[in-house]
Amino acid sequence: MDIDYRIAIVVAPIAIAASWAVFNIGAAALRQFQGFFNKEA
Repeated sequence: MDIDYRIAIVVAPIAIAASWAVFNIGAAALRQFQGFFNKEA
């Protein structure tokens, strides 16, 4: 059973871009939540 590497070639850049976006948005969201909870306390 041979693995079709064309699927990995197509999916890899999309997965890298998605993970980079989640990393950046997640960091900003975490700072926003921390700021919100620090103001309330």
